[in-house]
Amino acid sequence: MSAPTPPSGQPSAFTAAGGAGGFTLRRAEELLASLPGVISARIVESSDGSVGDIHLLTSADVAPKQTVRNVESALIAHFGLRVDHRKVSVATTVESARVRASQEADAQEAASTAASAAAREASRAIADASRRRLYFEDVEVRRSRQRGALCRVTLRKGDETFEADAEGPEGPRSRVELAARAALAAIVQAEGEGLSLSLEGAKLIHAFEHEFIFVAVSARVGRGQALLTGSCEVKESPETASVLAVLDATNRWVAVAKER
Repeated sequence: MSAPTPPSGQPSAFTAAGGAGGFTLRRAEELLASLPGVISARIVESSDGSVGDIHLLTSADVAPKQTVRNVESALIAHFGLRVDHRKVSVATTVESARVRASQEADAQEAASTAASAAAREASRAIADASRRRLYFEDVEVRRSRQRGALCRVTLRKGDETFEADAEGPEGPRSRVELAARAALAAIVQAEGEGLSLSLEGAKLIHAFEHEFIFVAVSARVGRGQALLTGSCEVKESPETASVLAVLDATNRWVAVAKER
């Protein structure tokens, strides 16, 4: 790329203020440095005032031939100047790629570490919740002419199991209430002293073409008192659904009350 040699004593067309088409070496270098893959650019001015060689340092993201074409297109578009591709030298470095790879590796490691820490914390939280929370283990109903019905409920908390019985008259409604009372007695065993739970009622209801057990429980810990409700769809048996409805009503409240 060159321009006519200026008459003796006159400034170069490229070094004069503003240059041809607003061209200056600094502006051209800034333009070339903004091209994709270019890390730095330097334009050498020839002795006659025209543009000499163009030296570029680029990353491996863009091929050298494509970089040369980008230089030609950019100078034509911005300054109306044509450059001989033989004057453009391109040196490629992989250092930036290494830096990016290192940064990406560091970011992935940090993300992996954070994810592992979150997973461990979640596992601990689940384990703690499992140890605190009561789960249904079994319900057994026995019938006799002398004693009516006896319902035995077994609950699990962590590695421990808790059993409690409730007796009463024989009958479908009675068995549902007995299962709920036995479940409450097992909960009190598991949660220790200071907790008072009493059954307000347990009822089999029909809704949405399904059967549900609905229970109401009066709960007291210290000065705190609340009416708790829970429900469960009848799938295995009304007695099982009654125990699960009691757990639905009490599990969260008991956990919060005990933390206080």
